[in-house]
Amino acid sequence: MVTIWYGGDYNPEQWPRETWDEDVRLMQRGGISIATVGVFSWARLEPRPGEYDFAWLDEVLDGLHAGGIRVDLATATASPPPWLARLHPETLPVTEHGVRLEVGSRQQYCPSSPVYREHARRLVERVVERYAQHPALELWHVNNEYGCHVSHCYCEVSAAAFRAWLAARYGSVEELNRAWGTAFWSQAYASFDEIEPPRAAPTFRNPTHLLDFDRFSSDELLACYLSEVEVIRAASRVPITTNFMGFFKPVDYWKWAPHVDIVSDDTYPDPADPLSPAYASMVRDLMRSLGGGAPWLLMEQSPSAVNWRAQNAAKAPGQMRAWSYQSVARGADGILFFQWRQSKAGSEKFHSGMLPHGGTDTRVWREIEQLGGELQRLSGPEAGVEGSRVPSSVAIAFDWDSWWAIEQPASPTTVSYLETLFAWHHALTSLGLAVDFVRAEADLSAYRLVVAPAHFVATDAQVGNLAAFADAGGTLVVGFGTAITDEHLHVRLGGYLGEPLRRALGVWIEEFAPPAAADLRAIGGGAAPAVALDGEVFGGATTGSVWAEFVRVEEAETLATFGDGALAGWPAVTRRATGHGSAWYVATLPDPGALGRLAERAAREAGIELPSPVASGGQVEAVRRGGSVFVINHGADDAVLRLDGTDRLTGAAASGMTLPPQGVAVIALPVSDGENGASG
Repeated sequence: MVTIWYGGDYNPEQWPRETWDEDVRLMQRGGISIATVGVFSWARLEPRPGEYDFAWLDEVLDGLHAGGIRVDLATATASPPPWLARLHPETLPVTEHGVRLEVGSRQQYCPSSPVYREHARRLVERVVERYAQHPALELWHVNNEYGCHVSHCYCEVSAAAFRAWLAARYGSVEELNRAWGTAFWSQAYASFDEIEPPRAAPTFRNPTHLLDFDRFSSDELLACYLSEVEVIRAASRVPITTNFMGFFKPVDYWKWAPHVDIVSDDTYPDPADPLSPAYASMVRDLMRSLGGGAPWLLMEQSPSAVNWRAQNAAKAPGQMRAWSYQSVARGADGILFFQWRQSKAGSEKFHSGMLPHGGTDTRVWREIEQLGGELQRLSGPEAGVEGSRVPSSVAIAFDWDSWWAIEQPASPTTVSYLETLFAWHHALTSLGLAVDFVRAEADLSAYRLVVAPAHFVATDAQVGNLAAFADAGGTLVVGFGTAITDEHLHVRLGGYLGEPLRRALGVWIEEFAPPAAADLRAIGGGAAPAVALDGEVFGGATTGSVWAEFVRVEEAETLATFGDGALAGWPAVTRRATGHGSAWYVATLPDPGALGRLAERAAREAGIELPSPVASGGQVEAVRRGGSVFVINHGADDAVLRLDGTDRLTGAAASGMTLPPQGVAVIALPVSDGENGASG
């Protein structure tokens, strides 16, 4: 990237021709540098099978190029035209209850359908043939939000594809029976032909069957993407992306990320939720991490309100700008929106646009213009933003298999994997630390502190790698529910965890004892707080939630115990020294304050220097990137900066600067001032 991209989805096919020239003029006025074109235009490009109309798109792309606007050109395969379903009803997806989903919405295709893939590929071939050399082309945009509405299809076509996937994975039905544990409930299969997708059933379905169907469904969507990518790469060297959707459960983005040239994301935090800035920071850290730390692209966000929540709150004045800068601070080299011109008709007509229904004499448009001008000033080598990375010495192990499996029915208790991750991420970022996400089997040597919360499904390689990190001098924190099963969901016997991790932690788990209520006071019928926390670590008694266990200590010190009931006196938090490092085990989810103190103790023990506060007052987020500190005030009160340096946005001195609510400053500072990528 040569600049910080700024723009959004542009759908000129929704508008009469006379608006197109005005669109380009207003894009120039707003500082727009790139437009995503053609995402939902299949029916316009191919109105009848094999008949193509590119004249209108030629005019659009030529007009954008003449106006200096670059193009992110979509393959238009996200929403098939009605004629495809009429001619080939077998392309329509089927739910687990046997309901065939019809035309009239979008994304109405079975990901396994060879007919859909054939027609999609044929369209992509024509689009690439016509536009691969177009001078406006900056990026290829494949499909759109894979799996957003149809992530799993249970039709007969999908059933056949699932059997082929299982045969490739297991090699023999005997091995599948072993992996799935089909001796239970008389489920043994004599051949792959007997296997169906895990459709609606009388009671609990086979857990590994469910997990494999999750894996298969993610892989089938990836196969759709790769089919289109193959066509593009044969004729073009322009980078390729498809838009991820943050922490989207149905699709394993770890497997997808190597196949995109630029990681891009669609994210829509709720303005009515006070935790949205913190959750959004976790999403942005994931996007950076999926690309191995490389800059990424915010492909979609809303200028103000969305249209699909029960209550669609508008963004507060300045909030769109503040949240946009949060993305840039955490590694984005582009800020795009859905969409450019707010629709007049259709299901998303009440979703805000950069150019709203009210036109240019509106708050939203003035904020769009302001941000566009500022991003232009932040672009270029002298600012040192685009292309730069966010350094971090802290990582959280994140795993889609664990997410899918720990939330299955017939589990010890109800666990939200995402909420557990968020609790740890928020505790660490509240200390001013930048946090990466990693796969548990990845090279962890660049980090000083690694946290593995609720890593329910763990291969032998992952268990060994986490233990080796602690043995090599790292600080490892393992949360409850980790390594309970292997990749086939077979329970790890002899105290869970797996031998290498059990040894590194110096503990084993005798039994689960999850609370029956939202906190641990229900354990054993006691009424007092259930976790008494060690004063040295937590500063007093507190409570835990979600999970609890009977932990047996073999070679570790106990830092906190459960407070009453059946678990009274049993370890809740332990620590074992491992040479120059340490391995911690946390058998519950402490309340936010206690978890923050635990995270601080672990970070200091890892040798991480915690940054000093950069402001007084407000609710300030500060992140270091590319020689600058991005300071954002998400609070309701003013914040006064304590930093020396100059604000790149205004040229004003930073020290003593007041940031109002939703205020932003980008302070030029030497990168050597800190290594952790963030300040608090």
